[in-house]
Amino acid sequence: MKIDDLCDVVRGSSPRPQGDPRFYGGKIPRLMIRDATRDGMFVTPNIDTLTEEGALKSRPMKKGDVIIAVSGDPGRVCILNVDACIHDGFVGLRNLDTKRIHKPYLYYFLFYFKNATKKDAVGAIFQNLTTTQIKRIDIPDISLSDQIQIANILSKAETLIEQRKQSITLLDEYLKSTFLEMFGDPVRNEKGLKLITMNDISIQITDGEHTTPIRIEKGIKLLSARNIKDGYLDFNAGLDYIGEAEYERIAKRCKPENGDILMSCSGSVGRVCTITTDEKLSLVRSVAILKVDKLKVHPLYVQFWMQSKFFQNEIKKGAKTSSQSNIFTGAIKKLPFLLCPLSLQTQFATIVNKTETLKGEYKKSLEELEKMYGSLSQRAFKGELNQLRITN
Repeated sequence: MKIDDLCDVVRGSSPRPQGDPRFYGGKIPRLMIRDATRDGMFVTPNIDTLTEEGALKSRPMKKGDVIIAVSGDPGRVCILNVDACIHDGFVGLRNLDTKRIHKPYLYYFLFYFKNATKKDAVGAIFQNLTTTQIKRIDIPDISLSDQIQIANILSKAETLIEQRKQSITLLDEYLKSTFLEMFGDPVRNEKGLKLITMNDISIQITDGEHTTPIRIEKGIKLLSARNIKDGYLDFNAGLDYIGEAEYERIAKRCKPENGDILMSCSGSVGRVCTITTDEKLSLVRSVAILKVDKLKVHPLYVQFWMQSKFFQNEIKKGAKTSSQSNIFTGAIKKLPFLLCPLSLQTQFATIVNKTETLKGEYKKSLEELEKMYGSLSQRAFKGELNQLRITN
């Protein structure tokens, strides 16, 4: 079945000029790509609105209509949960033949097909998909009962994935609330803790090599800001390597070791993680390293302090912006630190370690569920319906 045989395919439209109060700011919702990426299958637009006059110059669609993005995020699919207008970055599927196609089945197929539609995209700026390309998409022609079964199986898998993601989010929120409960709000400082500087609790604060290191194909990992994520090192984000001689040369300036704290200090400044490996590592200028005095502080407490909203705001104040944001070691040394008894820091670190262990198990489970979902989708749309099984 081609999409064009199942429905009327219409392109969205936008009133001009953009922002004209005659057309914008009314009570009629207008779908935006952020709505589609936020809500999943059924979308309730709540970002932008049109007046009645604006709606006449747009493309009104009905609750239950299937919508496909053709720019911004080509191939993104959703089903409207309310009547709404669509702009020219979307294509709408009207008057769908529900005797031949089950809407959730169509949604899951198009979601599966999204990568293929992206490869067919054209256009210099947003890689636009054309209305003609949408019309020609082939949908596997199977019975409605089989379509419903496939949609139910994939919906169940999707629910399990969302539940696992929520569990991981709840663990993150638990650590944040535990931090506030134990150490208080840094702004109010209701526990009366001493506010000192990062330099006061550090043996060394410096950054990576300023000259361009000699890179090799394989060797000792050379980290840049892109490898620093909040809470962990990402060795898959464009990793470079250096030889032993370059490592020894750079180590005279900075030698990352287990327990040291790293912070991105160029580009996206303020991402923080603690080194948890004895592996040799080296740094370029875009990464700052803090060797903390472990007789005064616990690295995990320091990491969480540096990830706090209060500290991140202080980073923004100390950052210099030209073509990109940078914060230099002199400014890092002056950043505030909330000092509390080491025993309390250690107690918090124990909670963090237990929680992170559980989160690691959840992340592994999430990866397995996402692989299962991909496998189920592939088999479902290749006609292997009888082999599909999923249990709790």
